[in-house]
Amino acid sequence: MKMVKGLFLGSAAALVAMSGAQAADLPLKAKAVEYVKVCSIYGAGFYYIPGTDTCIKLGGYLRADATLYGSSNYNAPAWNGAAGAKSRLANNTIMYMRQDINIDTRTATEYGVVRTYFDANFNWGSGGAVGGSTGIANGGLGVYYAFIQFAGFTFGKAVSQFDTPWTGYPGNNTSFLIGGYDDVTGINQVSYTAQFGNGVSAAISLEDQSAYLQSALYNVSGLTNAGFATGVYGTSSYAGTSIPDIVGQLRVDQAWGLFQLSAAAHQVRASYYNTALETSGHPSDTWGYAVQGAISLKNLPTGPGDSINFTATYANGASRYVIGGVTGNSFSVYGSSNLGYQSIAIAAAADGVFAGTDVTNGTGISKTTAWGVRGAFNHNWNPYWSTSLFGSYSSLEYGATGRSLVCGAATSVITGVGTCNPDFKIAQIGTVTRWTPVKNLTLSGEVMYTYIDQSNSGVVNLSAVSAVAKPAAAYEFKDLGVWSGNLRVQRVF
Repeated sequence: MKMVKGLFLGSAAALVAMSGAQAADLPLKAKAVEYVKVCSIYGAGFYYIPGTDTCIKLGGYLRADATLYGSSNYNAPAWNGAAGAKSRLANNTIMYMRQDINIDTRTATEYGVVRTYFDANFNWGSGGAVGGSTGIANGGLGVYYAFIQFAGFTFGKAVSQFDTPWTGYPGNNTSFLIGGYDDVTGINQVSYTAQFGNGVSAAISLEDQSAYLQSALYNVSGLTNAGFATGVYGTSSYAGTSIPDIVGQLRVDQAWGLFQLSAAAHQVRASYYNTALETSGHPSDTWGYAVQGAISLKNLPTGPGDSINFTATYANGASRYVIGGVTGNSFSVYGSSNLGYQSIAIAAAADGVFAGTDVTNGTGISKTTAWGVRGAFNHNWNPYWSTSLFGSYSSLEYGATGRSLVCGAATSVITGVGTCNPDFKIAQIGTVTRWTPVKNLTLSGEVMYTYIDQSNSGVVNLSAVSAVAKPAAAYEFKDLGVWSGNLRVQRVF
C-alpha cells in the first residue's frame, strides 16, 4: 500500500513539473515595436521621433582648413598683429578643423509649427584659441544657433533680421570679407516675422548688441604712441548695454531672386571719462543707425544655378554694420620704405570718439560714418566645378570733430613730419574655385587681396611695439596691401 501511494505521489509531481515546463514554453505577447518613420512634411532628412508627433533632422559638416599667409583661423588676412608686421613671430600657415552638428525639430500645432534649432561646433586651430571657450591645445566649443520659433516669433540665437540669407558669404569662403553686416554665428534676439504671402515678409527685432555690434568707442585722452602704431586711438570706453539694437526688415523673395531693405537703431553709450572712477562723469548717450539694401539674382543666362549677391550698407555711429563679424577693430600692416625704417598702414574702426578726464574738460561723443558695398558672382561650370568672384569696398570717416580729437591727441605724444588723418578705406577682391567629386564632399581653393587705403601721410616717429618685434624708429605712412589664401575640404551630412 505504501508503494502504491508513493507511485501516485511521484506521478503527480511529474505531471506538475511537466505542466510548469510547458507553461514556460508558451509564447508571450510581444510588445509592439515603434519603427522610425519618415516625416516628409518639412522636406528631406526629417523623421518622426518614435512615440511623438515631432519630426527631427540631424545634420552637420566636418571641415579642414589651411590658411596661407593669414593672421588667424577662418582665413583672416594678415592685416594686424605679428602677421601684419611680417615678422618671424607670425604663423604663415595655419591649420584649422571644425566638426559642426545641428539638430532641427518641427511639431505641427493648432497655432502653427513649433520649431527648435541648435547648431554647435567643435574647433581646433593653430592660429590661436577658437570657439566660445578654450580647452585642450587651442580647442574650443562654439554655439552658433539656439532658438525657438513659434507663431512668427523667434527667441534665442539666430541670424540677425538685419542680415541677408547669405550673411557674410555672397560667394566667399573667408569670414573676413568686410563691407557689410555679418553675424553668421547668430545673435541673441526676440523678433517677430509677418508673412504677407507671395514671398513678401516683414520683421521687427530686439537684438543684443554687446557681443557683435559694439565697435570701439575711444577716449582719445588715453591715446599712446605704441597704441597708435597698432591702430588703437585711445582707451576703449564702451559702457554696458542699456537698450538692445532695434532692427526692422522688409523682404521680397521670388523665383527670380531676393530684394531686402533693413534698418537698425544702435545706442552709443560710453562708460566714464576715467574708466576707473565713476565720479569722473561721462558723455551723454547718443544714437547711431544703419541701413542696408540687398539684392540676389538667380536663373542668370550664364548658366543653371548661377547667381549674383550684392549689398550696400551705410552706418552712422554703428560701424559694425559695415566692418563687422569677427573682424577686429584695428588694422596695422608694415612694408618697405625708402624714407624710414619701414612703411606702415594703420586704421581703426570705431563707432565714435570723445576726450577728457572728467566732466570739467570732457567732450561729447563724435560719431563716425561708414559705408560699404559687397558682392559676388557665382558660376557653375558643370555639376562638379564652380567658381565665385567676390569683392568689397569699405569706407570709414571720423568727421571734422572726430579727426580733430584723434589728431590732437596723437600729435601730443608723437613727433615727426607726418600728417594725421584717421579716415580710411579698405578694398578687397578674391576668387574661389570648388570641386565636388561626389555629393556633399567639396574641395576648394581661395585667394584674396586686401588693400588698406589710409589718409595719414609723411614720416612719423613711433615707439617700439614689442608684441610684433618692431623697434622705435621713423616709419613712412603708406597704403599697403596683403594677399591671403585658403584651402578647404568639407564633408556635409
